[in-house]
Amino acid sequence: MTTQVQPPVAVTPPLPTRRNAELLLLCFAAIVTVAALLVVEANQEQGLRWDLTRYGLAFLAVFGGAHLVIRRFAPYTDPLLLPIVALLNGLGLVMIHRLDLVNSELNRHHHAGAAQQMLWTLVGVAAFALVVTFLKDHRQLARYGYICGLTGLVFLAIPALLPASLSEQNGAKIWIRFSGFSIQPAEFSKILLLIFFSAVLIAKRGVFHSVGRHLMGMNLPRPRDLAPLLAAWVISIGVMVFEKDLGTSLLLYASFLVVVYLATQRLSWVVIGLALFVAGSVVAYFIFSHVRVRVQMWWDPFTDPEGSGYQLVQSMFSFATGGIFGTGLGNGQPDTVPAASTDFIIAAFGEELGLVGLAALLLLYTIVIVRGLRTAIATRESFGKLLAAGLASTLAIQLFIVVGGVTRLIPLTGLTTPWLSYGGSSLLANYVLLAILARISHSARRPLRTHPRDTSPIATAGTEVIQKV
Repeated sequence: MTTQVQPPVAVTPPLPTRRNAELLLLCFAAIVTVAALLVVEANQEQGLRWDLTRYGLAFLAVFGGAHLVIRRFAPYTDPLLLPIVALLNGLGLVMIHRLDLVNSELNRHHHAGAAQQMLWTLVGVAAFALVVTFLKDHRQLARYGYICGLTGLVFLAIPALLPASLSEQNGAKIWIRFSGFSIQPAEFSKILLLIFFSAVLIAKRGVFHSVGRHLMGMNLPRPRDLAPLLAAWVISIGVMVFEKDLGTSLLLYASFLVVVYLATQRLSWVVIGLALFVAGSVVAYFIFSHVRVRVQMWWDPFTDPEGSGYQLVQSMFSFATGGIFGTGLGNGQPDTVPAASTDFIIAAFGEELGLVGLAALLLLYTIVIVRGLRTAIATRESFGKLLAAGLASTLAIQLFIVVGGVTRLIPLTGLTTPWLSYGGSSLLANYVLLAILARISHSARRPLRTHPRDTSPIATAGTEVIQKV
């Protein structure tokens, strides 16, 4: 009796998930946040107390919970996304707390901006965990593309339909206010509309790839296929006109153009879209006074330094005071800039951290954006590829609009800096955005399931016959 010797089975080791590296980076983010808080307390002569370390432990516990959710439900997520966002969020909390200290001294009463932002951070991280847990596959979002689009448009339209007492602040009708509670629905519209854009571009790709005339090296689309582009243009113009929200208008329209270009790889769509944007901007400048004031303030804020140009002039003085290395956390005067904790938090960091510190912050954002684009490249299916690229591009566009407005590169728009500025709606929406990006990253980095080869005599019998033939 002979025994058949089975060939040795090669066992492929599992791919590393890099979750331990993510945990170490989260600890580093907590250490940097606590160190920044201690520096602020020391420079503001508040005294160094051991109980300040409790904030660091609470910070680490909140994001440690998000880490455990990722480890359990999306273990192949990019390990850099959550720690970098946690660090940005932590530094934003420190700066808001620093502004609270100054405001409480000037107004003789306590400001709870940092406490409220901590609460919104907890809500945002909880929303992040819920999306990662229950969104098993990001491709499920494509089934609800039209519902997301309709919901996003409704969110955009509600503030315009409400009376000014319930929706207007600083001239822009972008809020929904209740007793003791307010929300900015446009922050969620950008995510819902991106899902809609991605789903439609994949389902109707034939329309966007149709070729009309050939002009100057570009294949122009047929006139009847321009309806989606015109619809996006009308929506953005409507937001600018009826809600006086230049930032959201520019963000939505620019995001749509980027997603269309990524889906079609045709420059003609971008050229036509930019031509419509320029035409709409010129008309809006001559018709609407709020657009004209923003442009004139950007062109020369010193024509009215005590009025409409005051905020931008103070921002420029903050950057000049900060110089290369800054005045140090807690040593500057960022409170001289109106809305320093929201629209102009970049100016506050520019004064106290200087050019070097501000460049480091922008580099952190760049890493998140690049990793999002890398996720889009690695994703194996079209919808996830387009959605990941759209989410990352939206972050890049919003950051450019915010920093460009504060530094006078472009007219001021009023958007907030993601994860850094004070604001519950922005923080919550951007954590949902991060959760969707994390889910796509898990799908892209997850190894493909392969069935082991069956080497039994029954399975190999047919192969032997074929080889003999």
